Formats: sequence, C-alpha cells, structure tokens
Amino acid sequence: MNSSSTIPTSSSSSSKNVFDIGNHLIKLIKIEPKISNKSGSVCFPPKPLLIGTPSESGVFPVLILLHGYLLYNSFYSQLIKHIASHGFIVVAPQLYIVTGPDANEEIKITADITNWLSKGLCHFLPSNVRPNLTKLGLAGHSRGGKVAFALALRKQVTSLKFSALIGIDPVDGMDKGKQTPPPVLNYVPHSFDLDHMAVMVIGSGLGEIKRNPLFPPCAPRGVNHRDFFNECQKPAIYFVVKDYGHLDMLDDETKGFRGNTTRCLCKNGESREPMRRFVGGIVIAFMKAYLEGNSRELMAIRDGSEILPVELQISEFLVEE
Repeated sequence: MNSSSTIPTSSSSSSKNVFDIGNHLIKLIKIEPKISNKSGSVCFPPKPLLIGTPSESGVFPVLILLHGYLLYNSFYSQLIKHIASHGFIVVAPQLYIVTGPDANEEIKITADITNWLSKGLCHFLPSNVRPNLTKLGLAGHSRGGKVAFALALRKQVTSLKFSALIGIDPVDGMDKGKQTPPPVLNYVPHSFDLDHMAVMVIGSGLGEIKRNPLFPPCAPRGVNHRDFFNECQKPAIYFVVKDYGHLDMLDDETKGFRGNTTRCLCKNGESREPMRRFVGGIVIAFMKAYLEGNSRELMAIRDGSEILPVELQISEFLVEE
C-alpha cells in the first residue's frame, strides 16, 4: 500500500536560496512492499520507502537517501522535503528495523532498490511527474554513508549508474581497526576508485566528541568524515560544520524511544534547524552542479558570496580547475 500528503511551500515565484525551502509544491509518499498485483502492472519495492517529490509536472533528477544506524527514514522528513522542494525526487528506504554490525545486507538491499527504480518508481509518483534516472545521486548518513560509499565502490552491481555521491557524517565503525564489515576505508590517500564520480563529504564538528563518559563519540576519529574525504579522488568537496553534532540534520521532532535517544547519545548543537538547512542546501547545490550542470550556487558557496546558516570549520574543494 502507499499513502501520500501534499506539503505546501511558499507561493513566491522568485528564485530561492538553496538553504531555504524551494518553490515546488511537494508530496511525501509512503510505500510498503508487497507482492505485485495479478496483472503485474505494478512492481513494488523490496523495502518500505518514503519519497519526497515535486507535485508539479516535470522530469526531475533522483536522489537515494540512506538513513543512519537504527534510525527511521521518517526522521529525515524535513530534510527530504527541503531537497524535493528544489526540484528533486528523494527516495529514502527503510533498510531495516533491527540489525547487527554487518552492513553487507544493507548494501545488497540498496542495490536492489536502485535496480527497482527503473521498473517501479514511476508507478508511485504523481501522474505528471517523471524521474530522470540518467541523473541519479546517492547519499547516506552515518552508517548509511558507509553503505553509500560501499555501493558506489561496486561491492554490489546496479543496473543504473550514479553520477554523484554524498556522505553525510559517514562512519565506518567504532575506531580504526574496529571497522564494521565490510570495511570501506583502507587508509590509502585518494584510493577510492569511483570512476570519476563527483563526491561530497559533510562532517559534524561535534561528532567526534563524547557526549558523556558513558557513550563513545557518534562519529569517532579514524573512521569518520576526515578519513572518507582523504581517500576521495577529484572531484571531491568537503565541509565540516562547527558546533553541530552527528544527528543535527534530523527532524526537529523525532518521536518514540528511538527518536528520544537521538537527543541523548550524541553531542548536539543548540538546535537542529541550522545544520539541517545547511545539509539540505549544500546537497541541492552539489546536485545542481554535478547532475544538472549548474554550478552557480556551489561556486557562490565556495567563494564566500552566499550567506550560510552555519559556521564552517573546514571548506575544501578538490576539483579540476
């Protein structure tokens, strides 16, 4: 079964800053997997999906967004709506409810969902909306970032080709030497063979700091954003956001037991909105540059002519001039 809701955005026709909600009216669509109907005309996904899509007529690039460890895809609803409102279809699977340290199954499931897109996605979108699967991005947060990099590094085969890869505070385990299987980092600079795919890594300045002595940091040194970026080849872009934590790009309200734990396990910033706006905006600018060939917003951010909702600790562009 599937359900949807329309989320209004500003009616202004003027061009929007990428860090603000865009001009597109959007729908959030929930899809549950099930056996295809008797006619075989609808192919359901292998896992539950939360999809954010523009509701107006058009053909839009697609971004797969993978959730963090033991989190729900619904915790990213505000981020999904932000990105979709600028003219992208965001597909956020629920990879599992409970899982262990081994991420191999998540990599396989993400490959299966990627392969499903060309067969099934169009059946669940508004009738006047079409996905452009030649412009396909892959993003993941925390352990989802590890899974995204693993799939981009061809640990599973997909029928579609990714054009952009985004790691949102990616984590490859508990510590260097304590990577969860399969290990993604190999600690050789610029060794990731991504076939010249554009990569962006976003890090949190507080992610590698313990909230208290009882819990380890949520994004430990040795397996975090620094290490992922060090292994990227050109073109690669790197941002570290000062004074914000590993889970600060989630929704303002994350309910239930798991939602409550997001407030107490990691060291957090004062509020989630600025970090979430930055992550949404920089993802939009990056995808516009590398999926649509429009680098205006990304270059404005690089040159410092765009006002950011956060203060950056690191901003590095490893690109061909």
